[in-house]
Amino acid sequence: MDSTMTSETQPEASKTDFWQSHSMKFLEMAFRTDKMESMVHPDGFGTKTGDCGDTVEIYLKLQDERIAAASYGLRGCLNTAACANAIIEMIEGKSIDEAWEITPETVAEYLETLPADHFHCAELAVGALYLALSDSREKQQSPWKKLYGTK
Repeated sequence: MDSTMTSETQPEASKTDFWQSHSMKFLEMAFRTDKMESMVHPDGFGTKTGDCGDTVEIYLKLQDERIAAASYGLRGCLNTAACANAIIEMIEGKSIDEAWEITPETVAEYLETLPADHFHCAELAVGALYLALSDSREKQQSPWKKLYGTK
């Protein structure tokens, strides 16, 4: 190895640092893909694009005022994927009121090691959740919207 290379320029060192600088919870949420899918005729749908260009879509299926199933769509970075997955994990089985209590701070706490300079990813994912929750309320008040597939 060239003596001018530092730990910052060594590719293997940066790979090791990445894996060791994140919690198992963050890594699981960042790489999990089983909930990354769209839903046909969701009871709630929200999409939000951040200033960074990442986009999160949240889909909700409700049963008896509870979130029976949730999934997400994503065009974004690993941090945004971790935040979207964390939200899905946190809301399934919960009441709509409980889902409204989720904040970017609770998502960051759940992930344990979300980098501070990527806190906006949690804000983006929570914003999409809030839009999906609002949409579900609107569809409850106007059920015809779900029948015609309006988002």
